[in-house]
Amino acid sequence: MSDLLGSVWWLIVSIGVLVTFHEFGHFWVARRCDVKVLRFSVGFGKALWSRRGHDDTEYMIAAIPLGGYVKMLDEREGDVAPADASRAFNRKTVWQRIAIVAAGPIANLLLCVLLLWAMFVIGRPDFAPTLGHVDGIAAQSGFRVGDTLLKVGDRDTPTWSEAALALTTAALDRDEIAVQVRAADGDRHTRKLDLSKLPAGFDEPRAVQLAGLTPRHRLTPPVVGEIQPGSPAYGVLAEGDRLTAIDGMPITAFDDIRPLIQRLGDQGGVAMVEVLRDGERLALELKPQRRNDPDGKAYWALGVAPPAIQQIPAYDARLQFGPLTAIPAAFSETWRLATDSFAMIGRMFGGSASVENVSGPITIARYANASAQLGVAWFLNFLALLSLSLAIINLLPIPVLDGGHLLYYLIELVKGSPLSERAMAAGQYVGLALLASLMGLAFYNDILGLVR
Repeated sequence: MSDLLGSVWWLIVSIGVLVTFHEFGHFWVARRCDVKVLRFSVGFGKALWSRRGHDDTEYMIAAIPLGGYVKMLDEREGDVAPADASRAFNRKTVWQRIAIVAAGPIANLLLCVLLLWAMFVIGRPDFAPTLGHVDGIAAQSGFRVGDTLLKVGDRDTPTWSEAALALTTAALDRDEIAVQVRAADGDRHTRKLDLSKLPAGFDEPRAVQLAGLTPRHRLTPPVVGEIQPGSPAYGVLAEGDRLTAIDGMPITAFDDIRPLIQRLGDQGGVAMVEVLRDGERLALELKPQRRNDPDGKAYWALGVAPPAIQQIPAYDARLQFGPLTAIPAAFSETWRLATDSFAMIGRMFGGSASVENVSGPITIARYANASAQLGVAWFLNFLALLSLSLAIINLLPIPVLDGGHLLYYLIELVKGSPLSERAMAAGQYVGLALLASLMGLAFYNDILGLVR
């Protein structure tokens, strides 16, 4: 399946699942409050399939799978038979109306917990939070190659995903964060990473890298992919050779080669290069060659380059709990993700985080496809995040959204009577304008992401 078709398919699956749960929340509570439900629709527009249930509700799947709705009997939207007047939504108490409207976002919150529980039980494969390269701010803070990040601030980091998220959040706040690590020798240390030293306006997705932390799994293996003709390595090394040491200094990544070669070249003489070839260890002599870069700066080189196509490393960690321990873990993770989401909204309003974090359907589709390719656990994790996001967005106090209706009902509780039709209509127009602006920003970010 192509990326385009895969993205469209998994977007439809994701939105279909989340919208069905959201609308079922409204539907279920409405029925408990004895409100007559006229239609339960997944999707908008022309009906692709529909049937009328024994409860006289029309169940429908519509052509545009980017939403859904529950249509309830309401005297403000048309004539209501006297026999059904007591079952109209507008006749219910304000607390019943609040319960019905809030039930959609609550259903998405509960779905988030359920999806996270399933993800924890299945086990999400990931990479260990072990550092493979350290420089810049991290090196100045005492971090070393081989350090495994155990905790960032007060947040445990069993995998690199948790570590990267916690570090990025601290970077947005430009905090000095305490990081608990297990060094390569097994000893535990607490190191202070001063993220206030990051440059102004730094690229948020690259915050961890800019801080000087590169995980082990993102290093380029020290494998020879290309040898330049006429270079010192030509005729000595072979494609596929894995360099293990240069003059006794061990090599774990391709980036380790250059500084060692520079030092040896400056000292003069021949370098003893140890390689692994077809399971056999070899010690080969090479003399670095002096060259000039395009700016005329001299450097030393062997004349080797890594393979053009890098092999994806195997996962070496797993985030997993038993069925019982996964229950509190799922609730705890939902709470953490929710607080992080609200904090991010606050940062965007405050200007400490970029509005590029607002994503639209194109980005969601791409992430849906990518997570589905990574396996069931990663897709469940993605669905949980999306379900939580849907709940939070719907709770925003914007007329048209559930949060806007809840705002109306809270005002009604305070003033003792419903808002006037004129005030509610004005609010709807304001809500539509705000929603259109939000969608416009999301689409702009989507297109900008595709261009990049």
